[in-house]
Amino acid sequence: MLYYSTRNHKILRTPSEAIVEGIAPDGGLYLPEQFPAFPMEKLLTLSGIDISVEVLSLLLDDFSKEELKVLVHAAYDNSFENGEIAPIKSVGDHYIMELWHGPTCAFKDVALQLLPHLLTAAAKKCGVRDEICILTATSGDTGSAALSGFSEVEGTRIIVFYPDGGVSPMQKRQMVTCSGKNTAVCAIKGNFDDAQSGVKKIFAEQTPPAGMRFSSANSINIGRLAPQIAYYFTAYRDLVKTGKISFGDRVNFVVPTGNFGDILAGYFAKMMGLPVGMLVSASNENRVLADFFTSGVYDRRREFYLTSSPSMDILISSNLERLIALVCGEEKTERYMKELRENGVYKIEKDDLDTICAEFSAAWVNGEETAETIRTLFEMTGYLADPHTAVGVCAMKKWLAESNKDREANTVVLSTASPYKFTRHVLTALGEQVTEDEFADVKRLEAISGVPIPSSLSALEKATVHHKDVVAIDEMADYVMRKTKEVL
Repeated sequence: MLYYSTRNHKILRTPSEAIVEGIAPDGGLYLPEQFPAFPMEKLLTLSGIDISVEVLSLLLDDFSKEELKVLVHAAYDNSFENGEIAPIKSVGDHYIMELWHGPTCAFKDVALQLLPHLLTAAAKKCGVRDEICILTATSGDTGSAALSGFSEVEGTRIIVFYPDGGVSPMQKRQMVTCSGKNTAVCAIKGNFDDAQSGVKKIFAEQTPPAGMRFSSANSINIGRLAPQIAYYFTAYRDLVKTGKISFGDRVNFVVPTGNFGDILAGYFAKMMGLPVGMLVSASNENRVLADFFTSGVYDRRREFYLTSSPSMDILISSNLERLIALVCGEEKTERYMKELRENGVYKIEKDDLDTICAEFSAAWVNGEETAETIRTLFEMTGYLADPHTAVGVCAMKKWLAESNKDREANTVVLSTASPYKFTRHVLTALGEQVTEDEFADVKRLEAISGVPIPSSLSALEKATVHHKDVVAIDEMADYVMRKTKEVL
């Protein structure tokens, strides 16, 4: 199988080459030329590890199944609480898939525990002997998950940029206490979109030192996106095996998303044969995606909000480009991305929007609704949700009401982070006072809820801060070049 750029089908790469490059030379993102069919007849007999290996073997066919099994076991064995990567919980009349039982308590662990193994193996397949420098922009969770995955991985170094004041205290602490000698963490004086645009600009304009090459751990890298497809199949398997649905029934997935990667993985699963009904994009006040699905207009020229769900505080959703390319084709995609870059807005044609809206829907949720959902969900069901999950649950209710559909019983909301990563917002939603002491608040939330604190988060209380750098947006490239020249 070959992968092509969303902006030029003539740019072709093997799976390993696409993983190593991260982003196409024309600034496009890599897409597979086809989506192989998953063997659904085997699904109920497969373990979670087997499902991951099966999905990856179909999409990354220059790896053997034996190679992939070694890499997946290396990534996931002993990395997830109780060995469960994506457990399903019944909450009221719907289901929540918890994706945050990995080492940094966020859904991105599923991909970012595996990506370093995929990347280093792919580099060997490509004959790459250069050191690989991972450049990553984060709105909170990608940074800590990428640092956890790449810390001390031989032949790599990683530089993470995050918006100063734009992540939760716990997210920041996870990043700045990372002790890996091959890691660098830097705040920027801007928002996530500034960080992401800055990283893309570095890819396009900067030449790394001799003996080094740049790559990405963001979901623009197909090696980051591919592992996320597996948990949609795992969720379906679990619902069938527990008798919640019958094999062949369609299941809807509601996904709180900012960069559009997590929900796009669900669409890829559908393209590979999973019986997915509707994919519902859940947004906070930064509702650029919700507006796009309503109007076909993608317009980032709007006020940017700092919210209680910072991982969704994004106005440039990079992975939407992949969906646009699949539906509209490469020529339109290249034009739209140029319009977005130069004018901040583009509009797709009505026929293309109708095609997209047959597969996707959307809803957005404000801060008051998010807090109310956290409170009522806990009071009525005992389930403690973080703000992103609450956005998903509230968006699901809105979607069901607005579409006049009664399909809650076949709907799964993706839970993307532990509530303890956003303790102060959760406590406030529950009507409790917060203090200046993050860890005192964490312990109080545990006492109130009875939900145990993840050990990886409680350990941060006494962790040493190693990273204090802050730069302006236009200083990001100089920072990267300076860090790449440091001797580890």
